[in-house]
Amino acid sequence: MSLELNQTHDPTLTSWVEGTDDPNTDFPIQNLPFGVYRKTNETEWRCGVAIGNSVFDLAGIDASGTDNLNWLAAAGPSTWHSLRRQLSAALSDKGKEGRMSKFLTQLSEIELTLPVQSRDYTDFFTSYDHAHNTVTLFRPDKPVSANFKWMPIAYHGRASSIMPSGSRIQRPLGQRLSPDRSIPVYEPSAFLDYEVELGVIAGPGNTAGEPISIENSEDHIFGLVLLNDWSARDIQGWESDPLGPFLSKNFATTISPWVVTLEALAPFRHPAVSRPSDDPQCLPHLTSEHNELRGHFDIEVEAWLTTSMSDTPFRLSKTSYKHSYWTPAQMVTHHSSNGCPLNPGDLLGTGTISGPTPEETGCLLERTYAKRKPIQLPGGEQRAALEDNDTVFLKAYCKNPDARRIGFGEASGHIVAARNIIAQ
Repeated sequence: MSLELNQTHDPTLTSWVEGTDDPNTDFPIQNLPFGVYRKTNETEWRCGVAIGNSVFDLAGIDASGTDNLNWLAAAGPSTWHSLRRQLSAALSDKGKEGRMSKFLTQLSEIELTLPVQSRDYTDFFTSYDHAHNTVTLFRPDKPVSANFKWMPIAYHGRASSIMPSGSRIQRPLGQRLSPDRSIPVYEPSAFLDYEVELGVIAGPGNTAGEPISIENSEDHIFGLVLLNDWSARDIQGWESDPLGPFLSKNFATTISPWVVTLEALAPFRHPAVSRPSDDPQCLPHLTSEHNELRGHFDIEVEAWLTTSMSDTPFRLSKTSYKHSYWTPAQMVTHHSSNGCPLNPGDLLGTGTISGPTPEETGCLLERTYAKRKPIQLPGGEQRAALEDNDTVFLKAYCKNPDARRIGFGEASGHIVAARNIIAQ
């Protein structure tokens, strides 16, 4: 389905719901992201959409489902489009306020959880700036691996450790080999890091053995969330040769609670990255005219930090997803290109999103040059790695002069100390 601009994107469209007139809200009526929530002191999970300062129960338009959004992810583009139009009409029409307001609950009066149940999680590596920066740190005499510019590289993550925003992140234990030792030790990670990413939520799946074409790939994307792929860099460095990361990555992955649909993102589409003349051109199955002209998205992504000494958020980085070398459609097509079946609700991470300047690096590994240049925080603190009681917040939003600003909410995680090894 071609996701063109329509009346639901009209920047002058207003809603009767409180908070939607705030120009800085993440959830104007032009957004309408889906999530799963329950009211305070209730046990029943509900499906709804964020709007202004509230969440609207999908039961208000006879579209409520189960306690996750997999049913909606599986329904496909025609259903998503129809549902968006119904929601936009119900929440913009002043005359419907009386009978629809009973389906609203203030965001301050709810608890949010994972929007989908993901059977599988794949994390990609799509930012050339991130790839170049990390290679330069450890192998300055070698270029980025040759296959990076031919296909979106990925590894298989762990779906069981996907966590909702606000979860505690326990410092992982693992094997580390420090430069002053000849044998590894099993102890808490001393280089805990965050990674600023987006997550692609799969929509309708594909049959095993049937690849998804680049022309149809966006029909298989339900929407996007924020994603923090927490990483233990010291464990990663020791375990990654020869098969890549394992325990250094699979202890926690945080995602935001609201799924922002591709249709909501239509005003913020962007051309795919313009490849330098000496870069290889995409193989035919990974390119299309639509992907080249409108396959990417200008989504501003930020990382913020609070510490036990300061609850004033400090911005660690800011960049745009538009810099990433590979688009969401190319990720989906490549993932299925060997016939691998995707399932509704599966999670595909974009990999760390970094831009071309030091302030646009999406993790501490890059920002601190592998701990060699710690970040100076207000109040005299430094950070070369995350410490216990630190909280990391990821935020994202889209804006341009011709559209209403929309946002993703946040994905946060609070770091707590590792378990006591002796007590085990």
